[in-house]
Amino acid sequence: MNQMLLLLKEKGLLREDQATHVESRSKLDKISVADVIRSERLIPDDGFAKFLAEYLSVPFIDLRTSNKDSNAMSGISRKTAKTYRFVAFDIKGKSLHVAMESPDDFQALEAVRFIAKRKGLTAEIYVASSDEIDEILGGAGVVEEEIGGALQEFSQELSAAVADGKKGNKDIEKIVGEAPVTKVVAVMIRHAIEGHSSDIHIEPMEKEVRIRYRVDGKLHTTLTLPPKVHSAVISRIKILSNLKIDESRLPQDGRFSATIDNRAYDFRVSTMPTRFGEKVAIRILDKASGAPSFEDLGFRAQVQQTFEQYLHAPFGIILISGPTGSGKSTTLFTSLTTLNSTERNIVTLEDPVEYEVEGINQTQVQPEIGFTFASGLRSILRQDPDIIMVGEIRDKETADLSVHAALTGHLVLSSIHTNSAIGAIPRLIDMGIDGFLLSASVRLLAAQRLIPKLCQKCKQEEPLTNAVREKIIADLHGIPETAKTLENQKNPKFLYKSPGCPECKEMGVSGRVAIIEIVPITRQMRVAMNEFSGFDALVSIAKKEGMVSMRCDGTLKALAGEVRYEDVIRVTSETEL
Repeated sequence: MNQMLLLLKEKGLLREDQATHVESRSKLDKISVADVIRSERLIPDDGFAKFLAEYLSVPFIDLRTSNKDSNAMSGISRKTAKTYRFVAFDIKGKSLHVAMESPDDFQALEAVRFIAKRKGLTAEIYVASSDEIDEILGGAGVVEEEIGGALQEFSQELSAAVADGKKGNKDIEKIVGEAPVTKVVAVMIRHAIEGHSSDIHIEPMEKEVRIRYRVDGKLHTTLTLPPKVHSAVISRIKILSNLKIDESRLPQDGRFSATIDNRAYDFRVSTMPTRFGEKVAIRILDKASGAPSFEDLGFRAQVQQTFEQYLHAPFGIILISGPTGSGKSTTLFTSLTTLNSTERNIVTLEDPVEYEVEGINQTQVQPEIGFTFASGLRSILRQDPDIIMVGEIRDKETADLSVHAALTGHLVLSSIHTNSAIGAIPRLIDMGIDGFLLSASVRLLAAQRLIPKLCQKCKQEEPLTNAVREKIIADLHGIPETAKTLENQKNPKFLYKSPGCPECKEMGVSGRVAIIEIVPITRQMRVAMNEFSGFDALVSIAKKEGMVSMRCDGTLKALAGEVRYEDVIRVTSETEL
């Protein structure tokens, strides 16, 4: 029987038949034991909350009698609080005091910690009764209500302006510029930046508008707005981005810049029509951050040395593989910054230009007017370039031109969407590029993924079990000993975990780092590409020549205390060769 049920019986809070019933319903309905007890009121609400506090070793709080700070719930949506069943009731120093119904709910706890982090605070968790949380949440959502009230009049005015054929875009722009929605969008962006978000998603649903921020690769719902303000918010963002505010049927792309707290940011905007209205995704780019170093990106030891060696080759193609959001653009940006000098003519073709690098000629493709990667590449070749960066190889024509640019003495850097580094070869052959041309032009293949970084302040050693140790040794078998720089990598004895601390806002992780694999195109690899007999043959050669796969690179980082081993396994489960 469930341990909680055994303890409840032992304390006389449940009878034997009640405990049996709770266990059966929990399994049948696939809900927690605690949810069954609450829904059937088998134990008084206060009594069960006190038991849960003792069981989880979390302090109990009586919300009816305790002091509450109204600022604690500021910026927290009612929907989020109701979804995760919590109430922020006080702020003391750098701590946000939060009462939860179920602190053992991992998703709810993660959401609470994220919200506290966004406020620049550390979450201090308490257990409160379900009834008290319901009472307080009945009056929550002040932010949503204020926004809805402030924008109600504006929404009506904007709708009237659009419907009135006598009023043109300039009238609508004036309304948007003067409306309270300006402040709403500004606050939304500021909160995203303060919370170290990389993206903002504004998503219309049937009964609400959901605002989500992406932090360390994960999306978190932080606010919901009434549907009536959606068109106002979208119009404001379109005006900032110089997009057509009266075009909602077609996707649009734009960008704008802003200075926040004396720091310059670029915002890349993409709109897309959905069933309930236009969805907007905003990528946040910190112009002042500069190029990260290869070490900051996650390049280590032999991997970094080999990559930089090929980066300084006089000609050839260097290809970086990975899905959207795997950090390919950042790696290319760092590579260009490393190569940048007054003696070289570096030209890029991007979609869009994400990072601005002084001294480099950067061009954004515009497919809508026929300026594609392929047509742009033809023009670049007439600009006497030394180094060419093509944002992405998407079709045969771009691939063909990239190969011929490399064969005529240019260094070409580009990215391609494949699961692994070696996967780029069959992908290019499938596009129609001959194997003998690839073997003569491609110099280095790389692939990467981003995973959360462990907090270095609170990380702790965790001894390996025999099973995990054997798996790690098997994973690292065959890689060069020069890739193992630490004793724990040579003779694995422990991994690391981070329980959370004020430094990482109790999250246990802070930021992300890349796990990387690189495959130099050696003589044997060129022969195999020329005679291309399949993907497995290339993999076999790469392994014999000591390839450090993404799984291996991630495992080495886990043994060094940089990342969690479970994250490495999760991210590489589909890519391990």
